[in-house]
Amino acid sequence: MRTSLDEIDMAIINILKENSRTPYTDIAKKVKMSEAAVRKRVDRLVKAGVIRRFTIEVEEKHQVHAIVLVEVAPTASNPKVAEQIASVKRVERVYEVAGSSDIVALLAGDSIDEVNNSVDDLRGVEGVLKTNTLVVLKRWK
Repeated sequence: MRTSLDEIDMAIINILKENSRTPYTDIAKKVKMSEAAVRKRVDRLVKAGVIRRFTIEVEEKHQVHAIVLVEVAPTASNPKVAEQIASVKRVERVYEVAGSSDIVALLAGDSIDEVNNSVDDLRGVEGVLKTNTLVVLKRWK
């Protein structure tokens, strides 16, 4: 079921993206609605799966991040390979993409060795034909 989002829904989502702990009363002031109306909208967005979780962002200063571009064998199923990649330790996100790569995986670890081990595990997933790993040097946003 697809939920249509209006400008107020998008404003609420953007506020929560910046700080998922923003009180509903503060959100209500910013979107010029009552606290109860904001609460109902957030509940609806959660039930519809638009908002999947409220989380925190941890200081990444000492973590190593990598982006792995994955080419899937023509005989393999992209969704099945993506699902297996998602279960590899230290894989934070997996995307099916269009272009020269079929899948993009985002990894994070406490050291380059940890990330490298995860890349090796990812390469061992059945159906992975080729990978290209980009180590993140600096995050800008």
